[in-house]
Amino acid sequence: MLAILLALTCSVWGTIVDAALLHEPAVSAADPPNEPPVAGPELLKYTPEQIEKAYEGRRIPEAVSMYLVIARGGQLDGTAGWFHPAASRFSFEWLAGHQKADPQQPLTRDHFMGQERIFGQLDRDHDGSLTGFDLDWSDSNPWVRQSYMVNRIFRRMESDGDGLLTADELNASFGKLSRDGQPIRFEQFRDALVPPGSGFSPGDMPSKEVLIKGFLAGEIGSLQEGPGLNDSAPDFTVRAISGGDTVKLSDRMGKRPLVLVFGNFTCGPFRSMYPTVEAVWNRQKEHADFLFVYVREAHPTDGWAMKSNEKAGVLVSQPRTFEERQLVAEQCVAKLKPSIPFYVDDIADTAGNLWSAMPARLYVIDSQGKVAWKSGRGPFGFKPEEMEQALLMLQLEESGAK
Repeated sequence: MLAILLALTCSVWGTIVDAALLHEPAVSAADPPNEPPVAGPELLKYTPEQIEKAYEGRRIPEAVSMYLVIARGGQLDGTAGWFHPAASRFSFEWLAGHQKADPQQPLTRDHFMGQERIFGQLDRDHDGSLTGFDLDWSDSNPWVRQSYMVNRIFRRMESDGDGLLTADELNASFGKLSRDGQPIRFEQFRDALVPPGSGFSPGDMPSKEVLIKGFLAGEIGSLQEGPGLNDSAPDFTVRAISGGDTVKLSDRMGKRPLVLVFGNFTCGPFRSMYPTVEAVWNRQKEHADFLFVYVREAHPTDGWAMKSNEKAGVLVSQPRTFEERQLVAEQCVAKLKPSIPFYVDDIADTAGNLWSAMPARLYVIDSQGKVAWKSGRGPFGFKPEEMEQALLMLQLEESGAK
């Protein structure tokens, strides 16, 4: 039903959004909705104040919260709307309890009951002991905030769009910054790679109209919320990129932990972080299964188009058929060269909506088919190293890895 709604949304998009941007709600401020409006075109009939009033005393769904941010002129900066931290069974308190250790004290290597490979990946700051800081991926963590900034700089320098920075790209970046190879000052470096202003790369900042269109089309994120922590994994069937074999999620569960990776070609942050997913897969492929599901484009040329994508040669419109999505997925495979088993969601976005997977998301599922860890929504919540730590602690939980 949601897929049909989204298809209808795209077809009547122009009329709906024009009215919204002209601030001409279908009802007056004196006529609030009788029932809270659901996420979708109905929201455009009402003012943000009317919507909030209708939900008074009730939980506001994530998608409605995101719409309220957009309707008030806000941007997708990872701080409001449907952006939340990952949901996890695991924490330092959990780890201390599992290890029969004092949660108020660091857990040293000598007292860790588990394999060295697990300790090494949990010890994020490499100081030989585990603390809450090592497992903290929240936006309040200074290292995490610095990582966001480094990723932005990385993407400015990494011009090919494959998530791998080469010496040639690094040298080319310096050549663009410097005049005749002369040394550059700090503020020149800063202003070139992190221009003052919105925080977006030049040409990437969307208008309110573009954001509403992307919201209704499910491009900037699914209108559904996906499974919650400890929920049973909703099943789906996806097709191999070749168009031949299909795989049913439930057939891949039950033997050992399973990692779900959702992403798409036109999401620049996803492309920049995908090689880290591959690195996690290489470290964990003997201990867990992985499944990549290709989902709806985040930044097609007929939606929220990105100048940064244009520079990287990533120029595709939103696929309208499964065959078109396959062709774009093949471009993604050629660029990122994934080793993880790679499948493509149907054109109705069945898996993408069931798992609230657009534009990119990660999940860890235990051997009982329950969600053990759920990342925040991409791109801000897409943190492969956080996923790996959750996967390692799930291995401790399930097998008492020694």
